[in-house]
Amino acid sequence: MSAERQRETQFYPKAIEDEYTISLRVILYIIKKRLFMIVVVVVGLTGASVGLSLMQTPTYEASIRILIGQERGSTVTPIGVDDLQQLTQTMAEAVSSRPVAVAAIRQLDLQTDPDKVLGNLDVQPVGTTQFIEVVYKDTSPKRAQQVVNAIGEQFSKKVSDVSANASAVTATVWQPATLPMEPASPNFPLNIGAALVMGVALGIGLAFLLEHLDDTWRSPEEAEQFSGLPTLGVIPHLKASQHTSKRSRGALHSPSEKAAESVPE
Repeated sequence: MSAERQRETQFYPKAIEDEYTISLRVILYIIKKRLFMIVVVVVGLTGASVGLSLMQTPTYEASIRILIGQERGSTVTPIGVDDLQQLTQTMAEAVSSRPVAVAAIRQLDLQTDPDKVLGNLDVQPVGTTQFIEVVYKDTSPKRAQQVVNAIGEQFSKKVSDVSANASAVTATVWQPATLPMEPASPNFPLNIGAALVMGVALGIGLAFLLEHLDDTWRSPEEAEQFSGLPTLGVIPHLKASQHTSKRSRGALHSPSEKAAESVPE
């Protein structure tokens, strides 16, 4: 029996009660046996992830926070905190409206379409507070900062114009945007980490699949289990030396052939 076959016989259990039950020892053996393939899969997926990340254009994010409130000293009925929180939900929808985008484009004199600006804009209320978070994405960090600040300024003006003689609701840019220094995407640590996890999972899955498709009997006990017949013996795998091989080939020739070869012409 070869050394590889002996190792397989050693690692696989001698008595298999259930063919679907795999011990931890067998799992480690399969992983060790297919380790090269697993490493190739992990390295391949990681390399592909890095390559795709390098091909992507870096995108920067700038954000502001807008506070929704009510002007002090107004003669209108004060709005309760709960009502202001509900009003904040409505105001969040108004921030991402076309009139606000058009006003911001005019303020910055941008050569772009309002739909494109709104497509890069993300507006979300901050929990149950009266704050609205506005995030703008752009390939230029400076333009991302300028656009989101202009969105906040134009939205505040429009709210003041609409509610001047009504409920005196105010929208104040509480936290202006700063210049983003690092791109928000691609996220190299996240992409590489995800590729490593997927590579390991895929590699181990392929290893167990190949092992499942391998119908080689690895031990006499396994042969008895699948065949239902007792094992009478095991044929060892011997590696003959070069000297022994020559002697074996020489023994195959008949005496007449040897005599004929020895007679000179």
